[in-house]
Amino acid sequence: MRKIYISLLLITSSLSFAQRTAIISTDNVVQTMDGFGGSDAWRTQFVGKNWPEQKKNAIADLLFSKEIDAEGNPKGIGLSIWRFNLGAGSTEQGENSKVSDEWRRSECFLNADGTYDFTKQEGQRWFLQAAKKRGVDKFLIFTNSPPVSMTNNGLSFASQKNKLNLKDGAIPKFADFLVQSIQGLEKKEGIKFDYISPINEPQWEWMPNNGDKNSQEGTPAANEEIYALTKSLSDKLKANKMSTEIVVAEAAQVNYLYENVNAENRDNQIDYFFGKTKTNISKLPNVKNVILGHSYFTTWPVDKQVLSRKLIAASIKQNPGLKYWQSEYCILENPGEAEIPGGSGGGRDLGMQTALFVARLIHNDIAVANAASWQWWTSLTRVDYKDGLIYLDDGKSNGGTEPNYVRNDGEFHDSKLLWALGNYSLFVRPGMLRIDVPNQNELDAANDVMLTAYKDTANKKLIIVAVNCGKSPQKYKFDLSKGTVKNSELTPYITSENSNLKRTATQKINDLEIPARSVVTFVGEMQ
Repeated sequence: MRKIYISLLLITSSLSFAQRTAIISTDNVVQTMDGFGGSDAWRTQFVGKNWPEQKKNAIADLLFSKEIDAEGNPKGIGLSIWRFNLGAGSTEQGENSKVSDEWRRSECFLNADGTYDFTKQEGQRWFLQAAKKRGVDKFLIFTNSPPVSMTNNGLSFASQKNKLNLKDGAIPKFADFLVQSIQGLEKKEGIKFDYISPINEPQWEWMPNNGDKNSQEGTPAANEEIYALTKSLSDKLKANKMSTEIVVAEAAQVNYLYENVNAENRDNQIDYFFGKTKTNISKLPNVKNVILGHSYFTTWPVDKQVLSRKLIAASIKQNPGLKYWQSEYCILENPGEAEIPGGSGGGRDLGMQTALFVARLIHNDIAVANAASWQWWTSLTRVDYKDGLIYLDDGKSNGGTEPNYVRNDGEFHDSKLLWALGNYSLFVRPGMLRIDVPNQNELDAANDVMLTAYKDTANKKLIIVAVNCGKSPQKYKFDLSKGTVKNSELTPYITSENSNLKRTATQKINDLEIPARSVVTFVGEMQ
């Protein structure tokens, strides 16, 4: 019996290790990548201001560093885009802001008397500098609400449905605020802001959700209001000879981009802003030909994830030259215990299961929806929730919401999610070209191996990112449609339960292994 058992085991093993061949169409360029990013909202305001320098710098290294240590392992994930939250002034209002969570309030550079104070947002400015020092490529500034001095209700969240929380006729004033904030920050910090995103998730109402309170700043906006603000801001950026580009529309769910969701004139945004309409903004000065959407609530089940991303790609394709960015995500869905610990976004998870859930989404947003950029929501979190790349706590619990919890100091923890994002962000830099990996079945691959490939023509690098959600390792041969790599070798960087983007021994391009439940970046030198 023992011999029979061993032989069956060998047969099973050999079946699971049967080599596959994947074609990498090095001469078929699909798109140009714009980079990978994260947001500073909201925790950097206290961490950057109050925490010890050594810890702040260690956190910044994890997020921004592109350094490689003596053993060839990355020090951090090298984010190439950093999102700066331009506050509306709920912090200065204190409890009168009616924003219930002090950590979700934010300062405003514009004072009540009309002057500007660019010593505010100190903690966020610390991280701006940390990002700059570590070579972050691009900076994006975004708002959740106009300054409270300009809003209809004097608050940083709304009192009316489907209407921008802004006083009548104040759009030019709001645009002035955006321009002056960028100019003041650039002068003080020596940092150029490449992009300005003036409206965030306009499809949500952002009205009181706890008595007369809300948990954060925010405003709805109709498409015509976004158009009017974009037009005014475009004129002012041009008049000031600024190069900052406007990016819209930060749709709360991706289907608002390509279909009529509820007839509230906050949907069909691809067609409204970039179609054959009078409201096409693509020819306005300082407008980037890109539309932004958030992957919330469209990721589960997997067939819904794939279909919705095919619909994005099809809609984008109807507008030549238009690009798509996935600009905000953390786990808000409830896919169940089989997918992620706890079955939902609640309860933090530093492990590989959550990392693979997100890595699958990153892959499909890029490979199916053709996202040229992928950006995470909160880079730091102090709550017991799956919304961070780096987790903060007091060493005694998994997080807290009390105002003074880790306000001045605490412990920080990296996550497998951080490193899985790093498999993309560290290696796939702005300007790199994504090349085709044909013949992948999106639904089958989603629970198996998913591949995307990129080439850096300037440095003659080939980058292949593999996400293996399966429980078995897989052997591969990569067949390049044109050319080869030096010595027929690729260097793997592996994120798995036991590895954080760790460099391992080089492998031959015709004899590669992708470990079970892992994300692997293969790097080669093209000849």
